Amino acid sequence: MTAITIRDVPDDTLNALKVRAAQAGKSLQAYALELLSREAVKPTLAEMATRLERETRTELDTTDILDAIEDGRDRR
Repeated sequence: MTAITIRDVPDDTLNALKVRAAQAGKSLQAYALELLSREAVKPTLAEMATRLERETRTELDTTDILDAIEDGRDRR
């Protein structure tokens, strides 16, 4: 595995992370790795938009929609 060094972490940020790690019963390293791992698997906004576009694309046209409406009315 590769090591990561983060420089210039503000003291208040480091202290907050240490407290949260302790509350979770983890070392700071384990807690930070968990945070990074969780972030890495979340899709980005661009990835979500691409997926939404792909999954909601349709080949319907106005005629198809009007025909479906008419079919629904006929079934009443």
